[in-house]
Amino acid sequence: MDDVYVEKVCQGDIEAFRYFLKKYKDMAFSLSVSILKDEFIAEEVVQESFIKAFNGIKSFNSKSSFRTWFYRIVLNEAFQRRKKIKREFLEFQPDYNEEIVDESFLLALDKDEQIHTINEALKMLPDRESVVLRLFYLEEESIKDVCEITGWSESNTKVILHRARKSMLNALNKLIKLNH
Repeated sequence: MDDVYVEKVCQGDIEAFRYFLKKYKDMAFSLSVSILKDEFIAEEVVQESFIKAFNGIKSFNSKSSFRTWFYRIVLNEAFQRRKKIKREFLEFQPDYNEEIVDESFLLALDKDEQIHTINEALKMLPDRESVVLRLFYLEEESIKDVCEITGWSESNTKVILHRARKSMLNALNKLIKLNH
């Protein structure tokens, strides 16, 4: 379906680009927040990414999907912005010896509270780990697609995903302990 809208936009139907805005805005924001840890800056990056995608859509080739191409733009913009603002980010150092998460706490929350808790835990993770978790679990991308979107090797992606799972458990443990 994306290809149809790419063609429409390339032929001058500017309104057809709204399709991409509706379809990809949420995950683009999620990826951007993963890297920047700031929702306002993440919103700016998403807007800039959509502008870049719109202006560059004629150079888009169908070697990859529009989704992959666009998410790559978002990630590049977010990493560039982070470099530009040169802020110190607190890197989450996982303690792998901590106990396993008591999932009953998370399951006892309503859906909105679960989503909030998971998003707070994702904010605690290093950017690469947060990105890979969002792509692999929330967007349900394959390892191959995650590699294509991020530009990372398959082995690097698997290592980051493995670390991210452990870091996520640790972050959830910390949040649960705060709420008990």
